[in-house]
Amino acid sequence: MTGLTQEKLVYTPKELEPLLQLSKNTINALLRSGRLRSIRVGRRYLIPREALQQLLAGSSKS
Repeated sequence: MTGLTQEKLVYTPKELEPLLQLSKNTINALLRSGRLRSIRVGRRYLIPREALQQLLAGSSKS
């Protein structure tokens, strides 16, 4: 790549644990409550980067 940084478009709950310093249970609770928006693909949950940014900004818009 020529100077472009690749930013992740989606994260798995496991990838968010160390990034947010939250437990697996807390992340799952955020997903269940709808405060952290996700996309389900098969059995996997994928969290869009925008949903993570909204959570960190204190907004829970869908």
